[in-house]
Amino acid sequence: MKAIVYFGPGDIRLEEMRDPDLEAASDAIVRLTASAICGFDLQIARGSVPQMRPGTILGHEAVGVIEDLGEDIRNFEIGDRVLLCPTLACGACRQCRRGHYAHCTRANPNGPSFGAAMFGGPAPSGPFHGLQAEYARVPFAHTTLLHLPESLSDADGLALTDAIPTGLFAIRLTQLRPGQSLAVFGCGPVGQQAIAFAQRIGAGRIFAIDRLASRLEAARARGAEAIDLEREDPVEVIDRLTQGEGVDCVIDAVPIDALPSRLSAPTELDGNSHRQRNGTTRDRLLPLLETLRSAELPLTDASEQAFEWSCAVAGKSGTLAILCFQPGQVQRFSLASALQKNLTLRLGTCHHRKYLPRLIEKSQTRRVQEHCYGSRALEDEPLELLSMERSIEQRFFDLSPWE
Repeated sequence: MKAIVYFGPGDIRLEEMRDPDLEAASDAIVRLTASAICGFDLQIARGSVPQMRPGTILGHEAVGVIEDLGEDIRNFEIGDRVLLCPTLACGACRQCRRGHYAHCTRANPNGPSFGAAMFGGPAPSGPFHGLQAEYARVPFAHTTLLHLPESLSDADGLALTDAIPTGLFAIRLTQLRPGQSLAVFGCGPVGQQAIAFAQRIGAGRIFAIDRLASRLEAARARGAEAIDLEREDPVEVIDRLTQGEGVDCVIDAVPIDALPSRLSAPTELDGNSHRQRNGTTRDRLLPLLETLRSAELPLTDASEQAFEWSCAVAGKSGTLAILCFQPGQVQRFSLASALQKNLTLRLGTCHHRKYLPRLIEKSQTRRVQEHCYGSRALEDEPLELLSMERSIEQRFFDLSPWE
């Protein structure tokens, strides 16, 4: 079969791989009809995700049709159309029974002390081959797969796999209540969905902070107050607009390798900033493919910056939710403002399986319009995975409000 395979930073290839086989009675083999590129895949391609094993098939957002089933799978049949959860779960352990599917103690072969098991991720997450391929082996298929109704298109299914449930998970982390205010740093797919869910809850005010005009326009269309971090200081703006009160809740959805704001001072780490050590971020990113292929794309200081801003705009006794992947290289944050304000910090990996059944049910009665780049695994030519960065970073999903 054909698959998109990781061989190193900047070295992503379309390869012929061995078709997967059933390895356990709880496995399924799925023929993938559509798969998508997540921002996390781009972080892997850039070398921002440590402990990636060469030869790993990438991708964790996909839909398909069941081709084969293990003897213990009793809730699906061959030929069923399915959506695949990005994270794997056994459905039987204590964590799964509590709805904490990303904490499953059996799915990760590294042992119960390790984090979420996921498709197409680094070694600590399994590793399991990902879903940017023609076929995939799905462990714990009784839990990891969900029926995809015929009323939903493949594009609808891709929108539902990750960004929408993670946006809902973000709101759950903040424990946002009607009337409360929210600031969202990073208005990509997940940030957009968090804004949409916050509106449905009845948030009083929502501030959307990003650098891309398309994202800010989408957030504004959802009723958020847009702040362009390239043109103004978000901390000063929110302080002024809230008369010094700050916001009740903050969502930090800024990825590890995002570009830092040109308006901010470099973050100091061990006496030297990332810019001082490695040159300007913009110089490193231009042109994209040449930089990636050099396999020398250092981390930026955007995550540290976003965390500091999040603490600064949060009001006293506020809640900060952190979503994005933070590799071990990012080790130092200033917690002084969080401590002084009695902030509650909540972070983690989305429990996709917890939210997806109801999201799929709701989506059958409300239109899901999908605006992301969906990659087809059956293309004859190599997929332009790396050069799609611009399109992916501007994508968003338009989900009509649910009652």
